[in-house]
Amino acid sequence: MVKSREPFTSLLLYHLFKWSVVSPMLHVYFQGRINGAEAVPQEGPLVVVSNHASHFDPPILSCCLRRPVAFMAKEELFKIPILKDAILLYGAYPVNRQSADRSAIRSALKYLEEGWATGVFLQGTRTPDGRITEPKLGAAMIAAKAKVPLLPVSLWGTEKILQKGSPMPRFTPVTVRIGELIEPPSSSSREELESVTQKCAFQINALHDLGR
Repeated sequence: MVKSREPFTSLLLYHLFKWSVVSPMLHVYFQGRINGAEAVPQEGPLVVVSNHASHFDPPILSCCLRRPVAFMAKEELFKIPILKDAILLYGAYPVNRQSADRSAIRSALKYLEEGWATGVFLQGTRTPDGRITEPKLGAAMIAAKAKVPLLPVSLWGTEKILQKGSPMPRFTPVTVRIGELIEPPSSSSREELESVTQKCAFQINALHDLGR
């Protein structure tokens, strides 16, 4: 049976972290603008796909969607005491970036079965300008297997938050644009996966090109 919402503990941690840290930083320090949040489904499984340019992207994205988003996180983070427990409760799950990690896909599917929104960066890694040039098929594959829609989101300006050699986040305007839901692939054929992946990439880049 599919749950309609994320676990209570995760929701509690999400709201605590959101209102004490992420939301003030996004809206005050980064002068964040959010477009399209009212269209985000607040219940049921959802695959959120976005561009990626900063370590700040996961909490910003989750904050803007008004619900927790379970993200893949590099497995090294799960070896750090305390941090491991915190990110597990918040919904993160480990991925081995050096190989095609089937366990990460299984974890994503498990969270979707429990009613979570699951986040996937469409290019799989950060890009210097925030645009998507080489989208991967992972998000479409997960959506096809789980039979859930995809939600494209554009993060604009986050690539400027951290500058090389500086440990402090830099004041920079950030704009988040949330697109229209895309139906999952009708099958797991490569043709179907590529078609849906390209739709996601096109929508995200088009939203990103709108700028501030």
